[in-house]
Amino acid sequence: MVPHLTTALTGPLQALEREILGALPTIEHWFRQQWQNHSTPFYSSVDLRNSGFKLAPVDTNLFPAGFNNLRPEFEPLCVQAVMSAVEKICPDTRQFLLIPENHTRNLFYLQNVAALKSILQRAGFAVRIGSLLPEITAPTPVTLPDGQTLVLEPVHRSGNRLSLEGFDPCAVLLNNDLSGGIPEVLKGLSQPVVPPLFAGWSTRRKSRHFAAYDRVATEFAALVGIDPWFINPYFSHCGQVDFADRQGLDCLSSQVETLLAKIGDKYRELDIRDDPFLIIKADAGTYGMGIMTVKSPDDLKSLNRKQRNKMAVIKEGQAVREVLIQEGVYTYESVEGAVAEPVIYMIDHFVVGGFYRVHTDRGVNENLNAPGAHFVPLAFETNAIAPDQSQSPDATPNRFYTYGVVARLAMLAAALELEDMASSQEE
Repeated sequence: MVPHLTTALTGPLQALEREILGALPTIEHWFRQQWQNHSTPFYSSVDLRNSGFKLAPVDTNLFPAGFNNLRPEFEPLCVQAVMSAVEKICPDTRQFLLIPENHTRNLFYLQNVAALKSILQRAGFAVRIGSLLPEITAPTPVTLPDGQTLVLEPVHRSGNRLSLEGFDPCAVLLNNDLSGGIPEVLKGLSQPVVPPLFAGWSTRRKSRHFAAYDRVATEFAALVGIDPWFINPYFSHCGQVDFADRQGLDCLSSQVETLLAKIGDKYRELDIRDDPFLIIKADAGTYGMGIMTVKSPDDLKSLNRKQRNKMAVIKEGQAVREVLIQEGVYTYESVEGAVAEPVIYMIDHFVVGGFYRVHTDRGVNENLNAPGAHFVPLAFETNAIAPDQSQSPDATPNRFYTYGVVARLAMLAAALELEDMASSQEE
């Protein structure tokens, strides 16, 4: 049930896992307190990187699109988590309108939508799929690669409610990250909308998320007695960047130089022999677009037109003006000989599954969320909940439990981030 996993380990990560396993009751009690004080996102996924000396989140998605990659036999855990999430939002909800992304030609993405629909239905809700595409003017069946049929229907706005023909939903679940902005049809609805509209990439910024994560990681590290750097990537931020016209690259080059020096100092302190590197990515956006690896400020000077254009525009043609400069975390995990990174899925505050994103053509210091990646599901759920303290820290169940801990830290950071954004929306 668990894919063959190879991990290049050195001392600190095993030490980190040992510290986390030793503090398990304290950690779980601390998490329970956090969930009492903070509202968790409806669902989320976290990309992790395991370098053997560091385990850290590098991205947190609040509109996860990979539920079809989870093992189907663990769907009951997803169902229970959905029930818990809905009780907090709208206990009387019976009907959900699920709004997906607009790229209907990506049939594998629509399999994710079908998986979400199945989870909601098994949790006891009536579910229909509402499309925001103007060309969807009547119920439109789409045949998926696995043989299922998904029906997309045009949404109707009446006053402050959204509906489909003959279907008046109690709540709206977005699986659309709103990269192109918030459509007017979604604004000012009386129905609960989850995640909230301001969680979309038209307003959300990765730099704010990792600022919140820095707070969470610092508190957690003090609780467990570890160096927060082992679970926390350094980062910086640059605004007013235009890759196409080479504007703002001096600021970016300066930040790159400073951050590489800071990481280099940490590597020397811990006698890590690898070369530091950075990932520069659009501060708002997903789908692995607008991302590059940098090992020196000189790398920015040598960008050709094709590379600059690739960084200049992301999903739905949105121009990149702000970037996150993030410490690169090597991934020394491999599945069947190919470079891999774990992606952890959560609903409410529960870890409900995960998979390895695997890429045969990418290296240990490159972004794996790129064309050519494939996914290897794993039986994450039971192992994440039940670590085996009688085994060594790097035993598979313990590694997966540690992944669940770090992923939940990122989810908690997302909760803090959304609280801050909600407060700023009210001002």
